[in-house]
Amino acid sequence: MKELFNILIFPGFLFLASFGLCAEFLDRKLHARLQNRIGPPWFQPLADFIKLLGKEDLVPTEANPRMFTLMPLFALTAAAASFLYVPLWGTKALYSFNGDVIVVLYLFMIPTLTFFIGGWYSTSLYARIGSVRAVTQMFAYEVPLFMSVLASMLLANTWSLTEMVVFYSQHKWLWAFNLIGFLVALVALLGKLEKVPFDIPEAETEIVAGSFTEYGGRFLAFFRLTMDMELVAGASLLAAVFLPFGLDIKGAPGFALYIVKTCGIVAILSLLRTIFARLRLDQMINFSWRYIVPFALLQLAINLLLKELVIK
Repeated sequence: MKELFNILIFPGFLFLASFGLCAEFLDRKLHARLQNRIGPPWFQPLADFIKLLGKEDLVPTEANPRMFTLMPLFALTAAAASFLYVPLWGTKALYSFNGDVIVVLYLFMIPTLTFFIGGWYSTSLYARIGSVRAVTQMFAYEVPLFMSVLASMLLANTWSLTEMVVFYSQHKWLWAFNLIGFLVALVALLGKLEKVPFDIPEAETEIVAGSFTEYGGRFLAFFRLTMDMELVAGASLLAAVFLPFGLDIKGAPGFALYIVKTCGIVAILSLLRTIFARLRLDQMINFSWRYIVPFALLQLAINLLLKELVIK
């Protein structure tokens, strides 16, 4: 029963979904205030979700009904599962093993793939264009995201997120050398979440809603909830990997510090998407490979040097 409670209630699915809706509100509210707008009320994300749940589920006539209806569930499951392996407000994740960082990064890829498959099998022209953009963009941001996370793991000489956190809790000053990787991961996470300037796959003024053009009702609600959960899971991963201080604090203070760090990352993402305009797909790919990847390589080189000169 305890395992079931941890997975479904806290700190599992229900907590992640609730925190995801709160993070969406924070993102939308900050984005609005930075644009000198009032922004939505605190309950707006939940109201939107409930409203979508109450709408009729329509499957396009020419769509593949099985793929069309299953993809939102696969996306939601992958986002929830990735959260279980990330240390949140302690030095140990709910589930941990050597190599769990590879599993987390793999699970992070699945929602984007479901966006592609769902949009492609909906057979809508706009959805297929958005799907192709989503999977093309994935090859631009995934590489620097993986490299920045793995650079931090390399310095800790482990493939376990829990063991990495323990390492940085014992070497409290070393995490500061991962600042370049943190900045790279922030930019890559913007692409992962398809936020401005990387909201190319769902550009409203160009292709309506991209992969989600034909989705509505519960299916669209699940996709949107997946994006909110990815926001929290991604921010939690960055907080654990690049801001691992204070994870040895237990109880309510440790939980409060986790909330502050995660909301801080969400606020930075909101700021970034406010001050930049949307890029074209070719500009996004060029920017990632010309600038972001070299900085990720620089972080790898720095960590390799530190490992040889300091850790030994």
